[in-house]
Amino acid sequence: MKKFVVFVVALAVALIAFFADALAQNQNAAPAQSRVTEVAYPSKLLKTEKHLMVYLPAEYDANPHKHYPVLYLLHGAGDDHTGWQQKGMMRTIADEAIEGGMSLPMIIVMPDASGEGGGPDGGSTKNRGYFNQQDWPYEDHFFAELIPFIQKEFRTIADKQHRAVSGLSMGGGGSAGYALHHPELFSSACPMSGALGGMNRGYPNENPISFVQSATGDQLEAIKSVRWWVDCGDDDFLWEANLEFFKAMKQKNIPLQYRVRNGGHNWEYWQTSLADVLTFVSIGFSE
Repeated sequence: MKKFVVFVVALAVALIAFFADALAQNQNAAPAQSRVTEVAYPSKLLKTEKHLMVYLPAEYDANPHKHYPVLYLLHGAGDDHTGWQQKGMMRTIADEAIEGGMSLPMIIVMPDASGEGGGPDGGSTKNRGYFNQQDWPYEDHFFAELIPFIQKEFRTIADKQHRAVSGLSMGGGGSAGYALHHPELFSSACPMSGALGGMNRGYPNENPISFVQSATGDQLEAIKSVRWWVDCGDDDFLWEANLEFFKAMKQKNIPLQYRVRNGGHNWEYWQTSLADVLTFVSIGFSE
């Protein structure tokens, strides 16, 4: 009997020591961190390999069965898919918003629409932008290839409610145009300092103001299913186009939140905008 009692006591001590050690190791373990990864994928429509950056929230790797909402975040002219991460502090802003309870954990996809010789080093503007051009069907590629690729490779919640689009400058025009052309695919659209009057290249589909003004009744009803948020600085050279877009939407009775703050066409402004975008789209994801 005494041997049994001694055995039980010894076992209890060993178990206590084991769990205490495990708890200590867990407490000392480094907390999970978000990560940003660059991905290459083939495009049959564009006949080339394309690249994009993907932000994955801190909990993504620790929850292998969980799926997440997705924000497509578009860069401006003169940048590429690395712009938001390298210049916009995207990862830091997203981490802080999620940790502070101002944003849901989400996947953020940053595509490349820099064109030939584009990107941060400039060069030719050929094939730059988010809309279809002659022999360069980028918008078709975005919806037929890019979104399906993301849904296959990453654990997104693949429905309208959990998909949003935003972008700055040229990407602001792209985000507005994409939500206008495909309102069935996005719960929220958030142009920042958007080129909402188009890029003056003669492609009618890339002018969101004209699209709203000429939209049919059925198109307008579909556009109303998107939650709209528009932000532009009072010193931004695109302020008139943003105001005209606001007026066109109001004249068609399309609800939108319109923001004018102190600031210009620069990364300092867009960094503060992004935090608000993450909160706005998170509300849409939750509805």
